[in-house]
Amino acid sequence: MAKLHASRMQTGEERGDGLREKMIAINRVTKVVKGGRVLGFAALTVVGDGNGSIGMGKGKAREVPVAVQKAMEEARRKMVKVILKNGTLQHAVIGHHGASRVYMQPASDGTGIIAGGPMRAVFEVMGMQNVLAKCLGSTNPYNVVRATINGLTAMNTPATRGMINTVAYLVKCE
Repeated sequence: MAKLHASRMQTGEERGDGLREKMIAINRVTKVVKGGRVLGFAALTVVGDGNGSIGMGKGKAREVPVAVQKAMEEARRKMVKVILKNGTLQHAVIGHHGASRVYMQPASDGTGIIAGGPMRAVFEVMGMQNVLAKCLGSTNPYNVVRATINGLTAMNTPATRGMINTVAYLVKCE
């Protein structure tokens, strides 16, 4: 049925625990049953601490506020930590999920967040200030958010990259 994108409702709010919350999309779902139609709502939200942590949550319910609350709770439970470098990425990275591909690259100071829709919400709640990003392939908000989080978690710092290279070299020498 009709898809209600919550771009106008992307108001980030902070609660007492210091986490930033953003609602990305609300979908109205209709189920046809014997007595007629049953309406339901599915909400997609992201939660971050402004210092590199990010979580995504989905919630379904018969009413919008309940669906959003369920999504926020799931996002809080499923938070992951990403190491930022002066408010931007460590290096360029591509994230994949389903038919969605997301390209993200670091940007110099003063650039801001140049990204579309769901990716912008992810970057804002996690506290990233400068980034260039592009959605490639499918633009389904659920898959774009998952692809963004996949790309961010796949990013390596120079220290972790050095450890990976050392371990690979030691395994090769044996």
